[in-house]
Amino acid sequence: MISRIVIEDLALRRGERLLFEHLAFTVAPGEAVALTGRNGAGKTSLLRAVAGLLRPVAGRVAFEGIEPEAAAGTLHLLGHLDGLKGGRTAWEELRFAALWSGGTEDGARAAATTLELDRLLALEVRKLSAGQRRRLALARLLAAPRPLWLLDEPLAPLDSVWRARMGELMAAHTAGGGMILAAVHDPLPLPSRGVEVGA
Repeated sequence: MISRIVIEDLALRRGERLLFEHLAFTVAPGEAVALTGRNGAGKTSLLRAVAGLLRPVAGRVAFEGIEPEAAAGTLHLLGHLDGLKGGRTAWEELRFAALWSGGTEDGARAAATTLELDRLLALEVRKLSAGQRRRLALARLLAAPRPLWLLDEPLAPLDSVWRARMGELMAAHTAGGGMILAAVHDPLPLPSRGVEVGA
């Protein structure tokens, strides 16, 4: 189990541009951290670095309590794009994501029910609204539970009802010892600590 995530003296670059340097903070079990900052400050790049998809210029990202090679299996990364194939049905996408992440079909069905997607599962993804696609993407977090959620503008296409509902699900995740690191422009709908990127 992850005992803590440590970001220490981190610097990231995109192309020839230095996004930020000397960034340091921690994320503990049961905590939500909101990454803020202007567009282009490096919030998305930071999420990718924590996920192991981007190599820092300097500093480190450490998952304390587990072996480094096990880190990828402890997290979900949900980008600002939903990462769904438009020609596949909602159920095909959710089932694949759940099984690929170590979950089960039962877990995928339960996640669909929680996010009120049952009546949409037979539809092709391209026929879903932006909010429905986002709920389908978010269902992957529940279908194969992992302790760390890395979220990039997770609530952007959702209406106020579903923003509040996702706040409840996020709060339940942290109450169970889960961790959330989210790049946001609007406040997260649960108690969180802010970290400004690129200040």
